[in-house]
Amino acid sequence: MSAGAPAVAGGGRTRALDGAIAIAGFALAESLRRRVFLVVLALTVAFLALYALGAGYAFDEVERLGLVGGDLVDERTVVGSTLFGLAIFGTLFLGAVLAIFLTIGLVRGDAETGLLQPLVVRPIGRGTMLLARYAGAAGAAAAYVIAVYAAALVITVALGDWSPDHAILPALALAGAVAIIAAISVLASVFLSSTAQGIAVFMVFGAGLVAGLLGQIGEALGSQTLDRIATWMTVALPFEALYQGALYLLTAETGGLTARLVALGPFGGAQEIGAGAALWALAYAAVVVALAVAAFARRDL
Repeated sequence: MSAGAPAVAGGGRTRALDGAIAIAGFALAESLRRRVFLVVLALTVAFLALYALGAGYAFDEVERLGLVGGDLVDERTVVGSTLFGLAIFGTLFLGAVLAIFLTIGLVRGDAETGLLQPLVVRPIGRGTMLLARYAGAAGAAAAYVIAVYAAALVITVALGDWSPDHAILPALALAGAVAIIAAISVLASVFLSSTAQGIAVFMVFGAGLVAGLLGQIGEALGSQTLDRIATWMTVALPFEALYQGALYLLTAETGGLTARLVALGPFGGAQEIGAGAALWALAYAAVVVALAVAAFARRDL
């Protein structure tokens, strides 16, 4: 009996892993059935079309007015980084929408409709189910923002002959940001109904953006109080720090007056983040998901 126990345990883990993968696939298939991806896809096409139109006109004006390569300011860099910064904000917003919709009603909503109870039987269990659903939603949202970021980058390079100083790291920062938003949404789903969950997470997302604006205002006014508030908000909501870091990486190697102009990124200032902030963002997502698993384990279905 003892010799066969490891094999049984190993088989149980394998079945649990297979079940987790199946649940993640089920979650994505259910989202497709609800046409979430179709709505997001339509919004993405419209966003990229409008961005291409605006970028084309903006770069044409730079060429027409002969504003390229000035002595003090590189206008092409200013225009390109500002436009692409707006594209990054749009990408983050659409990615946040997708992450929230993929996790809407994940716990309480499905429990109230009776869909959750059959999924948490052994050998799957509650924790495995929640982690699988989160991994599927966060992975899909992260892949989405990387794809939209890449499309916007191609448009910018093609129309304006300008590219950011760092092309890959900003995409990874955006992917991390939407993974954190998905984690917050999963935690909210344990306690709130579907409608309340969506409203609450969107308000948290907005609070993070407001923190970035407060930081800009505080820096412009020299207000240490506003700077401290913005700093603590980005610690509490590190997806905003990743967004600011993505903006900073666009012109990280740019100097002079041009760097000063492009540092005031749209909807949140560009700020350099170190390895510590990136590690905190990873730890934050892990802690939030762990809290969701612990709370779900104690909740009556």
